Amino acid sequence: MSEKTVIVGLSGGVDSSVAALLLKQRGYRVTGLFMKNWEDDDDDAYCAARQDLLDAMSVADVLGIDVEVVNFAAEYRERVFAEFLREYRAGRTPNPDVLCNSEIKFKAFLDYALTLGADCIATGHYAEVRESAGRYRLLKAGDGNKDQSYFLYRLNQAQLAKTLFPLARLDKREVRKIAADAGLHVAVKKDSTGICFIGERPFKAFLSRYLPPQKGEIRRLDDDRLLGEHDGLMYHTLGQRKGLRIGGLKESGKPGGEHAAWFVAGKDMARNVLYVVQGHDHPALLRDRLVARQLSWIAGEAPRPHWVYAAKPRYRGEDAPCALASVADASCVLDFAQPQWALTPGQSVVLYEGQICLGGGIIESAENIAEKGKLA
Repeated sequence: MSEKTVIVGLSGGVDSSVAALLLKQRGYRVTGLFMKNWEDDDDDAYCAARQDLLDAMSVADVLGIDVEVVNFAAEYRERVFAEFLREYRAGRTPNPDVLCNSEIKFKAFLDYALTLGADCIATGHYAEVRESAGRYRLLKAGDGNKDQSYFLYRLNQAQLAKTLFPLARLDKREVRKIAADAGLHVAVKKDSTGICFIGERPFKAFLSRYLPPQKGEIRRLDDDRLLGEHDGLMYHTLGQRKGLRIGGLKESGKPGGEHAAWFVAGKDMARNVLYVVQGHDHPALLRDRLVARQLSWIAGEAPRPHWVYAAKPRYRGEDAPCALASVADASCVLDFAQPQWALTPGQSVVLYEGQICLGGGIIESAENIAEKGKLA
């Protein structure tokens, strides 16, 4: 049993609800906090915030805990959304969930909770925190399919010291069963997907409200042949297949063969040209070295260079063996054992040593190294 006070970020979903339930069962003094992070256009057509709040209040009532509603919309717009727009304007593809975790859920929320006298905060993330001799490690969750350590790699020692992840060793089926057994109606609630402030609305339509369309040419990378027109480079990301509005090109002998699908392979920001290639496995989409900047290391210092680690250059990708070729304060270089598909500037690459999340950075660029066999 614990005498500590914990404030749980209640989102109205099943994960945070079960997190609160488990902590109460363990003897913590539990309070719920519902964060409102977006209010520019939170109509019911696309934004589920109103229903999420009702669900959070209902769960709190069943659990017998208080719940407070706090508006972090100003902080979110300044710290997360403004950076989101800057990155897209620069032709990169950011991941706002990573920034939201470090700046809102584990900074603004944590700071607010501490002013209320909380000993720590908790969320429904699938990840694990372990402490040893006063140092904190972030580990992958027990459920590999739900592990969210990728989105938490920017957390530091001070944040981890005040954070609990009650779902660390549970899988999703267990979480839903616990909720159902406790009589929580959110046991069957569908998980939210996509970027929180966009919801279910079309991405391009949303982005065009903030970044006006700027038409330009679509050209084939192999020979600079003109193929069509795009509405704006910011609407496209490396490896994208859908939404290009160019048909198959029947030309045998080219990478991908006849009528192979087109994929975005690059952007020329100065000329406003979108470059595409035919075929998923076109060489232009494969890179075995990347440079990352805006580094963040959970231990407070960089991992040892020239060692073999594993990296995730995208959330749903497999762990890819790599060597930390070099690391400095401003950037690091990762060399992969096998070429990686569509390494995308603006996305996060997260480094692991076994189950331990070491940290990571934002992909700046990618290329192919001249010499192979660097990994023993």
